[in-house]
Amino acid sequence: MIAVVTILLALPAGYFMRSWLAANVTYAIAYLFALVYQTLYLLLDALGGGKDPAFVPGEFPTSYGVVTLVIFGVGFGLVALGHRVAARRGADAPVSV
Repeated sequence: MIAVVTILLALPAGYFMRSWLAANVTYAIAYLFALVYQTLYLLLDALGGGKDPAFVPGEFPTSYGVVTLVIFGVGFGLVALGHRVAARRGADAPVSV
């Protein structure tokens, strides 16, 4: 779910929002909401005795934390890429006099 939010929101936020800070905050809020929702869903599945739980009770899920942190960083990179593409596109546009 966090990967979907990152792909669907990060690049467009960077491209369409003029403020780089506002784009990053928008992405971070959406990501953190999705992270909480996804973590709760996976935790309830693990505690409910699912067939293949994402979390093993009694173990700290380090790999889950690393993967989510990497996705978070990639999202900020996509926001920066979208902002850079929008800035270049605006600089190449002809100026009306």
